[in-house]
Amino acid sequence: MPLLLVEDDRELAHGLSSSLAQSDYATDVVFDGQAAIDACKSTSYDLVILDLGLPDMDGLEVLRRLRKAGMTTPVLILTARFDLDDRVSGLDAGGDDYLAKPFALPELEARIRALLRRGAPQESRIQFCDIVFEPATRQASIHGRELALTAAEASVLKLLLRRPGRVVSKTQFVDDIYDHADEKNPAMIEVFISRLRRKLSEANSQTLIRALRGLGYRLEEAAHD
Repeated sequence: MPLLLVEDDRELAHGLSSSLAQSDYATDVVFDGQAAIDACKSTSYDLVILDLGLPDMDGLEVLRRLRKAGMTTPVLILTARFDLDDRVSGLDAGGDDYLAKPFALPELEARIRALLRRGAPQESRIQFCDIVFEPATRQASIHGRELALTAAEASVLKLLLRRPGRVVSKTQFVDDIYDHADEKNPAMIEVFISRLRRKLSEANSQTLIRALRGLGYRLEEAAHD
C-alpha cells in the first residue's frame, strides 16, 4: 500500500521512510508542497502524511488544493504546530488526523493503521460455518439470530473470520483492535476470546475457537460424529 510522506526535513523524512519500510509500507517522499500536489495527481496513494511547515507553501494550502481537486485519500497531519487552533485548522482544512512533533514511532504507525482501516473499501459479508458477519455494521448472527457483541469482541471475531483455519496470534489481535500504543493490553485478548466462546456456545454454534499454546487462536468447524 503506497504512502506519500511530505516533509521538508530531509533527515527526518528519510528516517521515517526507512522505519515505515520495516513495517512493509512503500513510501514515496517529497520535500515541498508543489511536489506533493504533483505526486498525488500522478499516483493513487492509500495515505498522505503531511507536514505543515513546507518551504514553498503552507501545508494547509496544499491540503485545501488536494481536497478541492477531489482527492479523498486520508491525510495525517504531522507537524510541530501543536496549539488547539492549529489542530482545528488542520482538521477543518480536510485532515483526517493530527499528530504533533515530537512523536513516538509506534503511535504514528498505530494512527496510520487506523486511517487505513477507515479508508478501506467496504467489505462484503463474511461467512464461516454457521456464522454470518456484516463488516459494515459489525454484526454477527448464528442461524439468523443476532449475537450481542461488544466492539472488541466483534473485532476479534472479524479477524478470525478473515483467516478461517489459520492461526491468529495475540499480537495480531492487539494490533488490529487497539489504535494507540498506550491502550494495548494482550491479556484482554483471552477475556474477549472467552466471552466469544460462551456466546457461540449459547447460540448452539458449530464454530469453535481453538487455542494453540504459544501460537494463538484458530477458527474451526466442530467435528460431527
